[in-house]
Amino acid sequence: MRLHTFCLCLLFACAAPAQNIMDSHADLGVTPKAGTMEFDAAHNAYRLTGGGANIWAKEDAMQFAWRRLTGDLTITADVNFVGTGAVAHRKAVLMVRQDLTPGSAYADVALHGDGLTAIQYRPAAGGETLEARATVTAPLRLRLERRGNTFTAYAAKQGGEFTAIGTQTVALSNPVYAGLGICSHDANVLETAVFTNVRIDQAAPRYRSKVTVYDVKARTSRTMYQADQIVEAPNWSRDGAFLLINTGGNLYRLPLNGTGEPVPQKIDLGEGGFRCNNDHDFSADGKWLAFSASSTGSRQSQVWMAHADGTGAKLMTPPAPSYFHGWSRDGKYLAFVSQRDGVFQLFRTPAAGGAEQRLTTKGYDDGPEYSPDGKWIYFNSNRSGNWDIWRMPLDGAGPDDAKAEQVTKDELEDWFPHFSPDGKSMLVFSFPKGTKTHNEKMAGVCLRIMPAPGAKLKGVAPKVLTTFFGGQGTINVNSWSPDSKKFAYVIYEPLP
Repeated sequence: MRLHTFCLCLLFACAAPAQNIMDSHADLGVTPKAGTMEFDAAHNAYRLTGGGANIWAKEDAMQFAWRRLTGDLTITADVNFVGTGAVAHRKAVLMVRQDLTPGSAYADVALHGDGLTAIQYRPAAGGETLEARATVTAPLRLRLERRGNTFTAYAAKQGGEFTAIGTQTVALSNPVYAGLGICSHDANVLETAVFTNVRIDQAAPRYRSKVTVYDVKARTSRTMYQADQIVEAPNWSRDGAFLLINTGGNLYRLPLNGTGEPVPQKIDLGEGGFRCNNDHDFSADGKWLAFSASSTGSRQSQVWMAHADGTGAKLMTPPAPSYFHGWSRDGKYLAFVSQRDGVFQLFRTPAAGGAEQRLTTKGYDDGPEYSPDGKWIYFNSNRSGNWDIWRMPLDGAGPDDAKAEQVTKDELEDWFPHFSPDGKSMLVFSFPKGTKTHNEKMAGVCLRIMPAPGAKLKGVAPKVLTTFFGGQGTINVNSWSPDSKKFAYVIYEPLP
């Protein structure tokens, strides 16, 4: 799931209405008066109204609009306050922060109501905020650049060139929240700033992708296909004839029965303007294809369903962002993860259409997959303090998630449980201890296997099959072969 590693350049074209590039917005911290965000597509303008006592000290209070991203990035915008303001130190900011808690570590470039401009930063969660003030005052255009843990702020006057106003080091792990903020500096009033010509630029690292098949009995792996670009998330077709992969925003069939290296065959999904990500799979009978993609109707991921050949795509989950992960064994339900109120939770929706059902309410949950016996939905969650595999009944975890049961309990960070079709084995994708998300690619990730749990959990620990350089896109969705003897995954090699 989530942030996909292709070259991201989110720009607005003057010739057509702009699109909202933010995932969401909310009041952070103590804000007695509710803030708002309005996006004007015709003028490419974000109008943020917010309260809050300050973006300072150990906690922040403001209205914040954000996009959740991974890696190096640059935010740029023209900034103008509306009205004279009640307090001279009202602030409009371009910000990158670790999370949405008031005391989060962050860095920003802040324009005050009196023209004071500074790079502000909180090096650690709950710590004091520091700043370095600029000699430039009352700029029109601001920029904040992240390169690893180094943040550089820039400012420019009307028609002028950018001037660097300060550089600071703040250690933030991926993903981060990058966006726009407004604080009134008086919790009892609301202030407004308009951000125009907003862009977020991000260049992804380059990788060689190796689509690999692992033979469980022989404990051997073989590269089936490789390319110097990001290839992600193979699914095995139900007849065993091909792997389904995504690359460059499209879905492809990768034939397995020919001679030589297979040639990817693009799947035509119609006129929806789809940009597919790494969450997709066929129904158990092979007749239907579920996939996650942004489209001309939404720049954020939604869940779609089509015939197996890609025709007849229809939207299944209007709320966004949403990411498909598993079919029920009878083909009646699609399980998916969706971000609501800043938190990722699990849902299911009928394949025939109808109202969605919420399945979990606690923690950060992801990767739902139905067990072959049709009795459980397995998923990964950080509700125990680190990432582990959990399970719940088909109709959900119940009030306060009381019906959720923990399956894995060791030091590794476990994601994406995948069951073999014969129901005997469960594959788990594990990251080194302390890895907070699955969005990066790194050395030391591993695929582990264990007997599929029965009606009662027995505390059997998964065993390591293979350790390699991998991460986002390696094995997001079920990739077992129909005969349960093999599975497919992707190994990555960093390119210079």
